[in-house]
Amino acid sequence: MRFPIDVILVCIHWYAAYPLSYRHLEEIMEERGVCVDHSSINRWAIPFLPLLEKAFRKHKRPVGGSWRMDETYIKVKAVWKYLYRAVDKEGKTVDFLLTAKRDKAAARRFFDKALRDNDVPEKITMDKSGPNKAAIDEINAGREIPSVVRQVKYLNNIVEQDHRAIKRVTRPMLNFKSFQSAKNVLAGIELMHMIRKGQMIVAQENPMSFAEQFYALAA
Repeated sequence: MRFPIDVILVCIHWYAAYPLSYRHLEEIMEERGVCVDHSSINRWAIPFLPLLEKAFRKHKRPVGGSWRMDETYIKVKAVWKYLYRAVDKEGKTVDFLLTAKRDKAAARRFFDKALRDNDVPEKITMDKSGPNKAAIDEINAGREIPSVVRQVKYLNNIVEQDHRAIKRVTRPMLNFKSFQSAKNVLAGIELMHMIRKGQMIVAQENPMSFAEQFYALAA
């Protein structure tokens, strides 16, 4: 932590926003006259990225009332884990959650997290997954006005295409070494993806670039 905060922010910003490994960033920073070991960048990314994502949630724009929900695969220590994600019909990220298993309990945790931070959706579209349907049916059972659930695969193309932006960044990372590090770094990747999609509320009289919005969260 002996480095200036600007150097730390630049490194974790580039790591979470672009398909780069820690060693790539070590070389890039060296070309700019900053000698920083790749392990130091790792020690910055793990604690700081989830804090910045948490700060972003206070400035996140509301999402639409029609959700598309799906899960994709993330490898942790050579074992596949599951990243649950949802976007609205405009492609704006609703929420995400990394889980060790793909079952009803995991789907329920994802829906609980998404519903805690967003308005209750009118419609939720998903594939033919039984556990996902069972989880939302359980939630709907306790509501006066339940969300309409649609299991139509082609309508889920929006979220399936959106997975690609996350996979593009994680691919050079090869393998996460622990579940917690994967969870923290993915929070940063999702944060960058949401900022890029214009989901951060900023003052209209003072428009900010993608990078400026990220650095504003650390102010």
